[in-house]
Amino acid sequence: MTETLPDLLLIGCGKMGGAMLSGWLERGLSRAVVVEPYAPAAEAFAHRATIIPDATAIPAGFAPGAVVFAIKPQEAPATLPAYARFTEGGALFVSIMAGRSVASMRAALGGGAAVVRAMPNTPAAVRQGFTAAYAAPGVTTAQAALADTLLQAVGEVAWVDDEDQINPVTAVSGGGPAYVFLLAEVMEKAAIEQGLPPDLARRMARATVAGSGALLAASTQDAADLRRAVTSPKGTTERALAVLMDPDAWPASMSKAIQAATDRARELAG
Repeated sequence: MTETLPDLLLIGCGKMGGAMLSGWLERGLSRAVVVEPYAPAAEAFAHRATIIPDATAIPAGFAPGAVVFAIKPQEAPATLPAYARFTEGGALFVSIMAGRSVASMRAALGGGAAVVRAMPNTPAAVRQGFTAAYAAPGVTTAQAALADTLLQAVGEVAWVDDEDQINPVTAVSGGGPAYVFLLAEVMEKAAIEQGLPPDLARRMARATVAGSGALLAASTQDAADLRRAVTSPKGTTERALAVLMDPDAWPASMSKAIQAATDRARELAG
């Protein structure tokens, strides 16, 4: 799929920044400048993008339609002011930094900065990501559409009306792949404890988690309905779920985990 995308400035080309850049290039991005001080992180894109170490090396006259911040939130105070010059040019600023509020970014970029906050997740690397986004007041319809196009390059996109909702999104979706990987990890370990060979335990746990995710994605049924369909009365799955669904076990732990991650996202708001 080829689209007309404006020139783009990407700040940070780690795993998420790189995944997004790859998706944009597939969608027809013709010119990108990537600010990445750690050169090996951007090597794969050297033939299709201009890779520079810092903001001082941005080519003269380069006027990006969008500036994307794919850096750690702790780096924002020292990083963002160098890009304030693009605010007057009408650039759209897209941030995938956890916790960093619109107010904190506008304090560094200028009060008139058009800011979209977004939280993608790591399945973006295989174009199966999920991103929730928030458009700050002042973002035009055209700018929101551009942000939507950029974010759709790596998966499904949903928009929220309340900026604070990005924080639980960060906890559930942004961190969610880690929770799923942990599930595969503990299933593998439990299988080994029950006497299965490690290689079989690993293959089985990974395939079961991946296959279940594919089934969930392909189905219109609620997750609870799919769970019940697997659970025969008085069977082995029912016995296992009685342990996992104890009020003091997995459901409570997951709720506490999501709350802890949401609280941390709010703490990172500067």
